[in-house]
Amino acid sequence: MNVIKLKDRQELDRKTPSMPWYIEKFINYKLPDLSPSSLLEYVRDYETFLSWMLAEGLAAGPSMRDVQLEELEKLHMDSIDQFKMFLATRREHANSRTTISRKLSSLRSLFHYLSQIAEDEEFYPLLKRNVMAKVSIKRANKPKDTAAKLEGKLLQEREIDEFIRYIHEDYGSDAAANKQAMYSYMLNRIRDTCIVSLILNSGLRVSEIVNMNTDDLDMKKKLLYVFRKGKNDDTFKTPVYFRQEAMHDLQLYLSQRESQYKAPKREKALFLAIANGRSEGSRMTKRAIQEMVIKYAKRFGKPYLSVHKLRHSFATDYYLRNDLYKTQEQLGHASPE
Repeated sequence: MNVIKLKDRQELDRKTPSMPWYIEKFINYKLPDLSPSSLLEYVRDYETFLSWMLAEGLAAGPSMRDVQLEELEKLHMDSIDQFKMFLATRREHANSRTTISRKLSSLRSLFHYLSQIAEDEEFYPLLKRNVMAKVSIKRANKPKDTAAKLEGKLLQEREIDEFIRYIHEDYGSDAAANKQAMYSYMLNRIRDTCIVSLILNSGLRVSEIVNMNTDDLDMKKKLLYVFRKGKNDDTFKTPVYFRQEAMHDLQLYLSQRESQYKAPKREKALFLAIANGRSEGSRMTKRAIQEMVIKYAKRFGKPYLSVHKLRHSFATDYYLRNDLYKTQEQLGHASPE
């Protein structure tokens, strides 16, 4: 199991016992079909909903685990509307329309399972009344709308090479006045250039970059072997092509990986970082890569760039040179949309 999936599985196992028995039953039902990361998102959504029910007096409690099926059956549409309002207006962590739709979709999946699939000992549905069946969940953005919003916020054509070159050569002059920033830059310049070049020349997700090991790289065939998001077969890694343009940056990084990051032999991660107070390098985290990209993007004059938008930048560039279905396959999308 890859690093992120393993961590999420551990967190899922820790959180699930705090849920009511019927949610545990639902999670176990979904476990063969969904990744631990997806199921963890479900559980987090249910935590939010059950905590809200307790706070509103819609469940007797005292804890989330004590919320009864009968209390779900008695929920009115007004209650669901109030929950939506709570998500949209709470003081801390107010949710976007997309996030609200996702949380409602999580609830709808649970209620559907309890009312249509799960049975009691007498073969009756566990949930006799499903209020979520009445809830219409509108898709927040259609694919064309998303594409229109991203236009102008991606790297296009020459900007792809310019951004890679900026990280490799020009960032130093912009950060020269900051000694700490310069020290970090000189230490990690080759690695950071390689990571950004690899994303912009393969379209990999940040989780796929994080989980890559040194033996997942085939330089001769220009292939990377990664665990694709949404695929639960942890015995199979998908081969993903990277363009020739990333070859030099990869070779440069590999030539200094061990000496620069003092990697112990047991450490198989491709991309390493040396944490404060440590003498040996260890696997970079998802957050570290995301913050690294944002740091360079701001100096480059494109503060809206993120790892995901670098992936979109590759997708746009690749699509213009190939076709839709090749792009779909390269990105690991289930749908060409």
